[in-house]
Amino acid sequence: MTGTNPLITLNNGVQIPALGLGVYQSTPEETTDAVLTALHDGYRLIDTAAAYFNEREVGEAIARSDVDRSEIFVTTKLWISDYGYDSALRAFDVSLRKLGLEQLDLWLLHQPLPSDFEKTIAAYKAAEKLLADGRVRAIGVSNQTPKQLDELISRTSIVPAVNQIQVHPYYTQPQWRAANDSHDILTQSWSPIGGAYVYRGADTNPLEDPVITALADKYAKTPAQVVLRWHLDHGFCAIPKSVKAHRIAENFDVFDFALTPDEVAAIDALDTGVRGGPDPDSLDLQNAGFPIPD
Repeated sequence: MTGTNPLITLNNGVQIPALGLGVYQSTPEETTDAVLTALHDGYRLIDTAAAYFNEREVGEAIARSDVDRSEIFVTTKLWISDYGYDSALRAFDVSLRKLGLEQLDLWLLHQPLPSDFEKTIAAYKAAEKLLADGRVRAIGVSNQTPKQLDELISRTSIVPAVNQIQVHPYYTQPQWRAANDSHDILTQSWSPIGGAYVYRGADTNPLEDPVITALADKYAKTPAQVVLRWHLDHGFCAIPKSVKAHRIAENFDVFDFALTPDEVAAIDALDTGVRGGPDPDSLDLQNAGFPIPD
């Protein structure tokens, strides 16, 4: 689909924009202007988290924007230190207050907690209550492995609407995506341009790959725009991060072209299988790191 930012219908009927702005690593001082710029440029999905420490600034930008609140899809996430039923409910209230909102569009469990998965389950049951109470429109998870996802679904009542995972051309996660698809769960891509490598100092950058740069030349687009188009053509939801006005605009200028099936497959074939973030099977309160979106 080209022309406009597509809307993706979640498994509960709620619609989410296919492309949004992520604000991980955006300082509080940068966040408000970045979100205002994005909303002005046409973005309608903003993704933050309690652990990003900029929910308040996201809310300030939404309040200052001339875009009606009903048009903006806001996501935030529960950090693992607040897992458990009552603590999750309290943390939700804190996030909503910081955002200055009466209702949230999507609430995610930020990471699995394999060392105490009972708390993960309890936190998700709190999310189910908030959904039933109408305080959030959709609930989901982030970084859940297929095995963890199966266990969570078997022990709770509502299938997550979203699983936000690391996906980019060098780490395509076909098994995780297949698990999401099998449950009608949307794959939402963090680090969609491959910034997880760059931020961690690795000498790996999919934006420099000859396959991607050749396609950028063909379509008179940047490598980042080609990669974001690849996400859209797969049907993923992507949340690239930037605080630079020209990059925010560039990342959104991807609706006037589409890759061919062969071109999508050529980018798929670049997968290295090398993770750029923490292993969700070994996370605990002591070693948990953050996903690093570009």
